[in-house]
Amino acid sequence: MNETKNGLRDGIPICLGYFSVAFAFGIFCVNSGLSPLQATLISMTNVTSAGQLAAIPIMTNGGTFIELALAQLVINLRYALMSISISQRLDNTMTTPHRLLVSFMNTDEIFAVASGHGSSVGTRYMYGLILTPFIGWSLGTLVGAVAGNILPAAMSDALGIAIYGMFIAIIIPVAKKNMVVLKVILTAVILSCLFAFVPGLNKVSSGFVIIICAVVSAALFAVIAPVEEK
Repeated sequence: MNETKNGLRDGIPICLGYFSVAFAFGIFCVNSGLSPLQATLISMTNVTSAGQLAAIPIMTNGGTFIELALAQLVINLRYALMSISISQRLDNTMTTPHRLLVSFMNTDEIFAVASGHGSSVGTRYMYGLILTPFIGWSLGTLVGAVAGNILPAAMSDALGIAIYGMFIAIIIPVAKKNMVVLKVILTAVILSCLFAFVPGLNKVSSGFVIIICAVVSAALFAVIAPVEEK
C-alpha cells in the first residue's frame, strides 16, 4: 500500500493544477452553450485540455466526426509517443488490461512524474498517481460549469479567457529559448489569421483550421530546421 500512497501523494499537485484549468474549461463550455452535465462528462471521458478546447467549437458549430477525429489525432499524437516511452519502465504487474486503463490518464504531467519515479513503475503507484488528477479535472470542470451559470456575465467571460492564458504560458518560455519554436508559432499564427480574415478561407471550419495550421507550420520547419540527431 506504500506505493499507492506514494502515487496519491505525487498526484496531489497535479490535481490542484488540473482543478484550476478545468474550472476555466467548465466556464468555456457553458459559454459555448453546453450544460454543466455535458461539460463534466466530456472531462470525465477525455482528460486532454488542448483536445477538449479544440473539440468544443467543432461540436457546437456542427462539425463532422471526421473533422473532430483528425483534430484530436493531430493535437494528441504526442500521447502515443509518451505511452511508448513509459511502457519501457513498467514492471511485470502492469498487464495489458492495466496498461489500457492507465493509458487513459497518461497526460503530460502524469508522464513526467511517473518517468521520474525510481527505476520501474508498478500498478499500485500508477493507480494512485492518476486518481487524484482525474478527480481534480472532473470536479474542476463541474464547479466551473456551475459557476459559469451563476457568476455575472462579465466575470464569467473574463474567467473563460484563462484557459487561453494557460496555453500562452506554455509556449512563451520555450519560444524565448528556441528561435525555431518561435518561428513555428508565428507561422501558425499567420496561417490562422489568413483563415480568419481572407474571403473564402474564412469558410473553413475551425477543426480543419487547427489541423492545417499545426501540420503545415510543424512540417515546414521540420524541413527547414530539422533537429540534429545525436
